[in-house]
Amino acid sequence: MEKIAILGAGITGFSAAHRLHIEGLESVIYEKKSHYGGNSASFKNNGFIFDVGPHVSFTKNERIQKLFAESVNHEYEVVHVRANNYRKGHWIKHPAQCNLYGLPENLVVDVLSDFIDVHGREFKKINNYKEWLIASYGKTFAENFPMQYGLKFHTTTADNMSTDWVAPRMYRPEMKEVLHGALSPSTPDVHYVTHFRYPSQGGFVSYLDLFLDRTDLQLNHELIGLDPKKRELRFKNGIVTSYNYIASSLPLPELIPMISGVPSDVLEASQRLACTTCVVVNIGINREDISDAHWTYFYDRDIFFTRLSFPHMQSIHNVPPGAGSIQAEVYYSNKYRPLDRTPQECIEPVLSDLRRCGYIREDDRILHCHASIIPYANIIFDLDRAEALSTVHEYLDEIGIFYCGRYGEWGYHWTDESFVSGENAARNVLDGMS
Repeated sequence: MEKIAILGAGITGFSAAHRLHIEGLESVIYEKKSHYGGNSASFKNNGFIFDVGPHVSFTKNERIQKLFAESVNHEYEVVHVRANNYRKGHWIKHPAQCNLYGLPENLVVDVLSDFIDVHGREFKKINNYKEWLIASYGKTFAENFPMQYGLKFHTTTADNMSTDWVAPRMYRPEMKEVLHGALSPSTPDVHYVTHFRYPSQGGFVSYLDLFLDRTDLQLNHELIGLDPKKRELRFKNGIVTSYNYIASSLPLPELIPMISGVPSDVLEASQRLACTTCVVVNIGINREDISDAHWTYFYDRDIFFTRLSFPHMQSIHNVPPGAGSIQAEVYYSNKYRPLDRTPQECIEPVLSDLRRCGYIREDDRILHCHASIIPYANIIFDLDRAEALSTVHEYLDEIGIFYCGRYGEWGYHWTDESFVSGENAARNVLDGMS
C-alpha cells in the first residue's frame, strides 16, 4: 500500500486527508505540536474559549458549509456581521470609504474632493498597492485610512506591496455610496462578510471533528529533515519513516531548509518570503456589553493593537455566564518589524489602550488574561514575493512535494480556500498514482 504523508494538522491537512479517505486511501498526518488544528485551534481556560486568532466561516460554498455543519452536529450560530473603525477618537462603520459620516468636516471634504477627482478615471499602469489605493480612492483617503491600517497590519509600507491579494477585500464604492455615507450614518452593508457561521460549542476547531477518524494523526512529530531521493522523513523525536507521496502545509521558510540537497538559490528565495507574526492578547471581563461590533479596525499608530474581536459575540458558550471576551491582535514581522518584547509584555499596553478607547471601565474585573504568539500569521505580499515564490514552488514541483494551504501556497487564504487547497493537494497525489 502506498504511504501518503501529510505535514501539518491544520484545516488544510485534514481536508487533504478527507479527500483521500473518500477515495479509499489511507494517510498519516504528522503534526509537531501536542494538539491539532494549526491556526484553527481553540483553547479553553477559566471557562473562556479563545481561538488562535479570530476565525469565522463565511464561505458561500454549500458543500463546505454542509461538511462544517455535519462536523458540529448542525449546532452552530448564524451571526449578522457588524464591523467598525476607530480613528482619532471617532467611530465609523466599516468599510470606511463609504461611511465617512461623523469624521472631521475638513477631512471629509478633502476625501470627497479627491475621490471625485479620481472617480471614473481609467487606471494607468499600477506598480504597487499605494498606487492602486490612490487611483481607487484618492490621496487623502488612501493616506489616512488603508495606508495607515496597512502599515500596522502588514508591517510594511503600501509602496512595497503588490495588489495580488486585494480581490474583494478592498471595496470600491460608487460615487453615490460615498456621498450617502458622508451625509448619513445609515448606509447599506457592503462589507465582503455579511454574516458568518460559528460553532455553538468548543470553538472554531470543532469544525474539524468530522475529519479526525479519516486519517492517522501523529502528534508531537516535529519534522527536522526530508530526503526527497530516499523519500524519507526524520522527526525530532527520533522517528524516521518513509513516504511514497507527500503533501505539505508547512510554512515554506521552515520546510525548505529541512530538505536534503536543496539548492542555495531556492533556500535564499524561501527566506525572502515575508509573513507577519501576531501576538494575540485574550482578555475576559465580568460583563457582556463591551462592543456593538464583532470586530474593529484601528488606524492610529499610537493605539497598540491593530484589530479587536469579541469571541463572546460569536457564541455565548465561549465565556462563562454573564462574562465577555476581547481578543486583541498586535502585528510584527522578522523582515519589517521585529518582535521587540515578549507576548507577556504586550498585555499591559493592550489593557491601557482598551481603557483609553472605553472598552474596559474602572470598575470592570479582569477574569482572564493571557498572551500568546502566532509565528506565522498573514502572508505579506511585498514586491519580493512573486519571484521568490516562483523559485520555491518550481523546486517543490521538481522533487514531488505537493504544497497546500496558506503557508504552502503562500497566499491570502480564507478558511474555505484553505480547505479546497488541501483537497487539491490530495487530487495531485491521486493524479500521481494514476
